[in-house]
Amino acid sequence: MTARERRDLTYRYERLRAPASGVLEAAAMTFLLLIAVRHFHSGAMAKAIIGGGASLGLILGPWLVSRVQAAQQPAARAASGTALLGAGLFALAAAVPAEWVFVVCCAAALGCTSVIIPLMTQVYHENYPERERGTLFSRTVMIRIATTGAFSFLAGEALSHRVDQFRWLLLVFGGAFVFAAWCLRRCPSRPLSHAKGTHPFRSLRYASEDRLFRNTLVSWMFLGFGNLMMLPLRVEYLANPEHGWTLHGLPLTAGMIALLTGVVPNIARLLLNPLWGWLFDRMNFFVLRMTLNVGFMLGILTFFMSGSLAGLVAGAVFYGISHAGGDVAWSLWVTKFAPPERVADYMSVHTFFTGVRGVIAPVVAFQLVTVLPLSVMAGISGGMILIGTLLLIPEMRRGGGRKPAAALTEDVLD
Repeated sequence: MTARERRDLTYRYERLRAPASGVLEAAAMTFLLLIAVRHFHSGAMAKAIIGGGASLGLILGPWLVSRVQAAQQPAARAASGTALLGAGLFALAAAVPAEWVFVVCCAAALGCTSVIIPLMTQVYHENYPERERGTLFSRTVMIRIATTGAFSFLAGEALSHRVDQFRWLLLVFGGAFVFAAWCLRRCPSRPLSHAKGTHPFRSLRYASEDRLFRNTLVSWMFLGFGNLMMLPLRVEYLANPEHGWTLHGLPLTAGMIALLTGVVPNIARLLLNPLWGWLFDRMNFFVLRMTLNVGFMLGILTFFMSGSLAGLVAGAVFYGISHAGGDVAWSLWVTKFAPPERVADYMSVHTFFTGVRGVIAPVVAFQLVTVLPLSVMAGISGGMILIGTLLLIPEMRRGGGRKPAAALTEDVLD
């Protein structure tokens, strides 16, 4: 298969997979937590487990990469099998509608969506030319975003006043996984290159051996913790009567909550995503990342501190604009830094630390919200994002954002 054929085939099936990814993103962003709050009346720990499910999958990224390397299985095929596991978990949650089954199965299913990310980053690196990698990726993300927004609106309206009918929605999520598995199995990919060592988390050594990679990860830890701490609280903030959000004297409906947490941000993401994909291919990465950080900070402060419906909408828009760029930057940045044969390893390190903060941040958030006002928590979050942004200034001044990854070898890193 020629490089052009690999590019076209991958792009075709990624466009087909994008709507399924959009449905699953709506599940993670809005509906699983909404069901937990409105139907099961779940406590802080149960909500934190659901909120941290995708992060647990990110933590297991290095383990999955090492297993796929050992099995010499094509990366996309391994991702397909993981998607089928996610479908089974949602089916089980629908069949046994007990709270603990719902919480565990949904958290594990969300983990299936995220654990495959390093594998797919390797596929993008192999099959998408560098000069248009961000652009091609952003086009598929546009389809995902549009689906997330449309599905959030329709499913939110369907669940309004009928949240006890959530089981059909879980079956829809399972069906999205099945279709995603079919698409992934048809993407061209090669077995991953063997890495030195036998430890399942051996790729973490790159964080200590590559200075630029390590410094960027430290910055991302501050940004990510501040952002992830507040992300699950968006639904909590609007759905929990304790926070007093009403419309015409009545609690916000599931449709209104979905509008503010899913539809509005995703409209902004949809409109700005092509621009961020174009900028990723051409712009100094650290300047791009710092710009996105400022947008995330403004979105959090406005959403949680304005106290008005207009502020909620403005915060959602800021978040959506920054999320559009974050989709591309978070998913592809290691392709600018890693040796070509080690892209999956580098990405698994990145997802591992993303997962660590993603597991801890919701737990911290749902515990702190019982003792601190959300406006104070938003201020803490904004401060962490600011620290992460300032840490990138030295790398920006070095003219970084790109280094000759092809020149790096295992010997240099060792």
